[in-house]
Amino acid sequence: MNLARSRLLARIAYHIVHASVRKGAPGTVGAVAGGTTGEVAHAVAVREAFEALGPLYMKVGQVLSTRPDIVAAPIAKELEHLHDRAAALPFHLLEPVLEESLGRTWHRRFRRFDTERPLGTASLAQVHAATLTDGRRVAVKIQRPGIRPLMEQDMRTLRRLARFFAKRAPAFNATIDVEAMLGVVFDAMRPELDFTLEARNMDRARVAARRFSLVTVPRPLDATPKVLIQSLAAGTSIRDANPARFTRDERRAIGHQLLAFMFHGYFTDMTFHADPHPGNVLVAAGHPATLIDWGMIGHIDRRQSMSLMLGLLSLSQNDGHALAKAWVEMGKVTPWADVSAFTQDMAALVPKIASASLEELNFGAALTSVLASSTRRGIQTSSTISILGKSFANAEGSVRCLAPELSVTDVFRREVRGIVAAYLREASSDQQAARTLMEELISSLSMPGEIRGIIRDLSHQDLTLQVAHAAKQRLSPRDDRADARLRRALQAASLAALVWRAAQRRRP
Repeated sequence: MNLARSRLLARIAYHIVHASVRKGAPGTVGAVAGGTTGEVAHAVAVREAFEALGPLYMKVGQVLSTRPDIVAAPIAKELEHLHDRAAALPFHLLEPVLEESLGRTWHRRFRRFDTERPLGTASLAQVHAATLTDGRRVAVKIQRPGIRPLMEQDMRTLRRLARFFAKRAPAFNATIDVEAMLGVVFDAMRPELDFTLEARNMDRARVAARRFSLVTVPRPLDATPKVLIQSLAAGTSIRDANPARFTRDERRAIGHQLLAFMFHGYFTDMTFHADPHPGNVLVAAGHPATLIDWGMIGHIDRRQSMSLMLGLLSLSQNDGHALAKAWVEMGKVTPWADVSAFTQDMAALVPKIASASLEELNFGAALTSVLASSTRRGIQTSSTISILGKSFANAEGSVRCLAPELSVTDVFRREVRGIVAAYLREASSDQQAARTLMEELISSLSMPGEIRGIIRDLSHQDLTLQVAHAAKQRLSPRDDRADARLRRALQAASLAALVWRAAQRRRP
């Protein structure tokens, strides 16, 4: 790392620590969004340093803007204004990237290529409008020269710093696993470094968007690690769109479907757009909204998704106690945790946000309040929450630009039926049945000898459901604990019989 970048990193660390010392430990003091003149100046210095360090640090800064449990409130507020803007790179500096990726005759693929006015410029890539020889209008995304080695070096540096910090602040790290949080961010950003991965993300997202009439995703036409050619999206940024050009019903329908699309990403597809800020949502009256820039993608596993689902259901039903329980399930309780106090915090918070519209309440900010309370009470939050919080806050902010009167919880309530139906379909699938069977059979290895005999009979294809019933009558557990183990084993045996019979029927 060169001296200038080291100094910028030191500057960020100094201002964050300085703010924490003045306000107390992050997330433990009654933080406010404003701050004194000096605090605001420190916050601006942090934002400027993140912007100067480049794309990776800007993404990390955007995540930190949703984590008031890590940084002081004035800094978190200022980091919301992080924008990845960069001066346009002269086209002759990008041309070698096109030649390397598409060949020396790359220009023959285009009838027209606008080399003067980029559609978008950022520190990682630059996008130009073009027209293919068959007349299709496209956007060509070109990675800036030398950016990948820099990003990979920055990732290594931040990992080392996280490990260094963890050793010197073990109590803090027990509540906030910084290295795990960074790992989630880095994994989400991998497609930013390889556009073939981004193209795959777009293909999957296009399939997911088919269930929505007012949400679409550009079609990738060709991709190499450094160049992506995709269909040109219609419209303008949702931030710049004039709501008066849309009917009231159209505005609300687009906003509803954008939120619904994100909900299904979190709960049905387990993969979601991690950066749906207003610049990545294009709208035009009479057209579907288009989600662009699929280089930053979040993933969530089934168990966490279901816990998050339970939390939002609890919120929609104005049940702070249930929300607290679901949140704890997603994370980890430290030895000094005060779960009772956290539950009381949620009971006080939830009534304020259960039915508020986007116009009345910043729902993403409410999520950060949950985070701050969780950390203050000694509950380690799942590292996935950082990228989820960023995604959700961005989606909410985008929809607010066009339909501020929408209620997030109302949209969620309307989508619950479809999401739960998807859970039930998966739960009844052969794959899930096989997994349940294996878990129960493994558990049964510690069962009494008679139960292992039942499983052995099954392996010899001699078991019927009636035998399982008879076995239950034959065996006499000595206590309630043994009886519970017996019932689990019998359930496993019965399920095994059903699975085996179903497999036999499928055979020709």
